[in-house]
Amino acid sequence: MFDGTRRRIVSLWFPRFASDRALRARPLEGPFVLTLRQGGAERVYCLNEAALGCGLARGMPFADARAFCPDLASRPADPLADQRFAVLLRRWATRWCPWVGPETPDGLVLDITGSAHLWGGEAALIATLRARLERAGLAVRIGLGATRGAAWARAHYGEGAALEGLPVAALRLEPETVTGLQRMGLRRIGQLAESPRAPLARRFGPGLLARLDQALGRQPEQICPEAEPPHYAVRLSLPEPIGLVDDVMAGLGRLLGRLCDKLQAHQAGARVLCLTLRRVDGDAREVELRLARPLRDPARIAPLFQRAVEGVDAGFGIEQMRLEAVQVEPLPPEQLGAERRHDPGRLEDLITRIGTRIGLENVLRFLPADSHIPERSFTLAPAAFSTPEGGWAPARPRPLWLFAPEPVDATGPRPPRRFRWRRMALTTGRATGPERIAPEWWLPDDAWRGGLRDYWQVETEEGRRLWMFYTPQAPGWFVQGEFA
Repeated sequence: MFDGTRRRIVSLWFPRFASDRALRARPLEGPFVLTLRQGGAERVYCLNEAALGCGLARGMPFADARAFCPDLASRPADPLADQRFAVLLRRWATRWCPWVGPETPDGLVLDITGSAHLWGGEAALIATLRARLERAGLAVRIGLGATRGAAWARAHYGEGAALEGLPVAALRLEPETVTGLQRMGLRRIGQLAESPRAPLARRFGPGLLARLDQALGRQPEQICPEAEPPHYAVRLSLPEPIGLVDDVMAGLGRLLGRLCDKLQAHQAGARVLCLTLRRVDGDAREVELRLARPLRDPARIAPLFQRAVEGVDAGFGIEQMRLEAVQVEPLPPEQLGAERRHDPGRLEDLITRIGTRIGLENVLRFLPADSHIPERSFTLAPAAFSTPEGGWAPARPRPLWLFAPEPVDATGPRPPRRFRWRRMALTTGRATGPERIAPEWWLPDDAWRGGLRDYWQVETEEGRRLWMFYTPQAPGWFVQGEFA
């Protein structure tokens, strides 16, 4: 007798988890697969029952699958979306029992010991579970046993079957171990349990016997439910309705203190905050604050809410306030030096203030780019979502002002002695160069398709310091920048 009566474990296996999730979002009829690039080729990642009926299988090349099934529909797989859905499914399963853990990569394990009677018994609980999941569009196989291993084995190899009659692969063994046992004639768990243990341990190691003992209940195997992620939200119910901006800001200060304490306990900082003001008439007003960097300092966050709070219509009064950190990022403690002369957070606060008016994505900063082409030596990126990097390090000095090339009436490969630029007559005093810059042939750029450029630093007697270049393939001179 393999099963005891002390613990009762339920194993849920979703054989088509990824494809079922995708079809829940966008249903369609007929054969369907999710594809994922593996080993340099597109392969079948998951498939529905209709595709299985066409002879398709996981891991086969997608080109072969299309050849087998011309009517096959496909979408790219999204493993991150699958992970998020698995978290939601695990939280949903806690309604049946408090101990729910993940069974990677496509299952759940529930310890229903002591809770099955709340649902009318084990049979009623399993029937309700199956009906709810199938109604949600998820194919599921359910195993029940006295141990986690026994439940997993029945979910994957035979619901309700006797454990001793299941194949040895039901013990969650490596494929190499399963193949070795089959070559020895040990194909069923019952045969393995009756075999001498010492030879098995010498040949396959202690892992085989550990899995066997876990399934039989001789060795404990814990179910570790994942801890719920911290919820960064605080609420304040007011004894009397308020409507003045100062009163709202005072309540916000109390909420920020509690919220920031929670953020500090988890070494996190808020990136997006949402303040909900519920009025006495049942309506609510929301104020969202997007920060340029993660923060958990109430003294710095509160003033950033001021302008938005002033524009809120309080109606007949506000009776409840709720503050939530909608987006949170890690913010470990920083070491502050004794000689710190400025606060780097002042720039982020300024970016936040400007961003509340024009949008954080519209506040840009220049970043160096790895290119010797002058026009491509920098990029523009939102300041709130990028970090300042090291300065440019070109081989030669670069001008302070850079503009589109402007032609100069001059000839010859050497800088002209006299020339006119922007209606000014200029005389060359000193010229340094040339610096030859070749086009980046792998990138399309109409301005550089002409070929080489020889750049010169030209100091004029009139005080102008210009950055000029000569094009040898199509003789001509141009001014592209000016030094300070």
